[in-house]
Amino acid sequence: MTFLSQVQVRQRRFGWPTRSSTRQDRCDPLYLDDKIWKADHQHKQRLATKIESFTKNEYTIVICLTLWSLYIRLWKISQPGSVVFDEVHFGGFASKYINMKFFIDVHPPLAKMLIALVGRLAGLDGSFDFKEIGLDYIENGVPYVAIRVFCGTLGALAVPMAYLTMKKAGHSTMSGIVVSLMLCYENGLITNNRLILLDPILLFFTSASTLSWVNFCDQDKSSKVFNLQWYFWLTMTGLCMGLTASCKWVGLFTIGTVGIRTIKSLWNILGDTQVSMLTFSHHFFVRSICLIVLPVAIYMIMFAIHFRSLPNTGDGDTFMSPEFQQTLTGSNTHMAGTPIDIAYGSRVWIRHEGTRGGYLHSHPHKYLTGSGQQQITLYPHKDDNNWWIIEKPRNSPRRKRPDNKYGVQYVRNGDRIRLVHALSSQRLHSHDEKPPLANDEYHKEVSAYTDLDIPNDPDNDWIVDIVAYDGKDLESKDRMRTIHSRFRLLHYRQQCVLFSHEKTLPEEWGFGQQEVTCMQDSKLPKTIWYIEANQHPKFDEDVEMVSYKHPGFLTKFIELNKVMWHVNKGLTKSHPYDSRPQAWPFLRRGISFWVKDGKHIYLLGNPVVFWSSTIAVSVYLAISFVIVLMKKRGYKSKFHGNYFIPVM
Repeated sequence: MTFLSQVQVRQRRFGWPTRSSTRQDRCDPLYLDDKIWKADHQHKQRLATKIESFTKNEYTIVICLTLWSLYIRLWKISQPGSVVFDEVHFGGFASKYINMKFFIDVHPPLAKMLIALVGRLAGLDGSFDFKEIGLDYIENGVPYVAIRVFCGTLGALAVPMAYLTMKKAGHSTMSGIVVSLMLCYENGLITNNRLILLDPILLFFTSASTLSWVNFCDQDKSSKVFNLQWYFWLTMTGLCMGLTASCKWVGLFTIGTVGIRTIKSLWNILGDTQVSMLTFSHHFFVRSICLIVLPVAIYMIMFAIHFRSLPNTGDGDTFMSPEFQQTLTGSNTHMAGTPIDIAYGSRVWIRHEGTRGGYLHSHPHKYLTGSGQQQITLYPHKDDNNWWIIEKPRNSPRRKRPDNKYGVQYVRNGDRIRLVHALSSQRLHSHDEKPPLANDEYHKEVSAYTDLDIPNDPDNDWIVDIVAYDGKDLESKDRMRTIHSRFRLLHYRQQCVLFSHEKTLPEEWGFGQQEVTCMQDSKLPKTIWYIEANQHPKFDEDVEMVSYKHPGFLTKFIELNKVMWHVNKGLTKSHPYDSRPQAWPFLRRGISFWVKDGKHIYLLGNPVVFWSSTIAVSVYLAISFVIVLMKKRGYKSKFHGNYFIPVM
């Protein structure tokens, strides 16, 4: 059997001459095209040889890069011996993990759990709270060096992984060394890696994800597809991406990069007529499992471990729903059960649905603005000042018969009611006065007030509007039921709705409690309320009871991620030491981390690295644009460099 070269195939297919080329032949466009093709083919063969071969010298380079990076990051890592910058947060979270107390943070839990694990193994007992910058580690016996070494080691490993990634992507040894040394000597990374922060752990998993993906791309060729290494590197990519996203949400950018490349790859496979639909289905299925299902599963497993690690109540309780809080040991939201039927004469706790502010509350203190009447607020804790008694106005229509054996009448949808504060006997009241904080015309002040000279004061009257109910309890649609009915309270006279938002009254006279107003044309979420607790003097022990449902893992997982998103969205305030993205390309400023006794830790990037990378990216984009434009215009390029990003 005779094997033909690509040139011979072209000669036979197109009838090209086989004789040696003359000067005239060399001017032939077909000859030039073939010459370009052969040069490109030879370049690809050399590139493949470079990728496959990994010599002892390169192992030596990797070892040297690793040791040197470790030396730079771990040198005198015990200094300073006090809390630095965000060690306040992440060291504090480690103590809470050790004490098993629930808390809220805007980042997923993996990196924090690893810090806590290392701290625990090193002897951290949870008594040190890391509450402020400058607190002394040594005096308090905190094993901070072990945790810093752990973070520094993971940060240092990103340097050799950068070299391996460059080599596997087909670049030269010198290119790999240059990139690795730029990372190794990047001042900002060094400072960041030497502290108890999430970023070194995130950087490690991000680097591992990129390295795994480049290795998979090398295997994803017709000669290597579906072999053992193909499956291994695809699985490692999904695993590392899941771990990356479990450290910080910024890891989703890594998933997005791989996702775009995967879509492009599948599209090319689908368009290849030589690939059967069965083979394409195999590609699609395996990629879906490894790059979608596996990262999501890893992410969810980290939260399952997080929930198991924090079984006790803590300072993050108030961000969560009462149902979630009931799953925590020691929470004061545990309810053995409360009567489900709401009747006139019931004493109730009314909870706000739209925020985590807590219960409708009043106390003897007065507003210092507006009417000067008794304050109405939201209070997040259980308190006797949260009790309200539901009354029927004297001039409202009355039903003749009681609704049950206890001789009481239920509160129904559309009823006109009054709410009397149990301890002060003042009624929930609204009038045409501006509230303390929300000064818009459509906000009206809400107070606790009773005018004995006006027994039928319409400013005390509210109309029940049930807007949502439990689908398994259809009665909660037409009459108010504890926990199951979600309702609005419409003011009878002002045509406004009882409302609350996250704004809090001044500490001096409002004790930092959440403002309550009556809002005209208000949006639904922040005007919804429900009854959490209910008492009635005529009810006995045989009355039907209700309590919060116990949420499963998936419900808790979704709720916690929503809370993390909302808390993160609320972090909009800037501070004097922050650094914004627009300043990064030109290294206009850094971040002050720590100051003590005339010594400073100031995070500032390496100017050579920052400025050269900014120039390189700009030049790359310009060259890419010119090459694409030349191709569109029909020009032939003899440039055989790998000018497109390998992972894309």
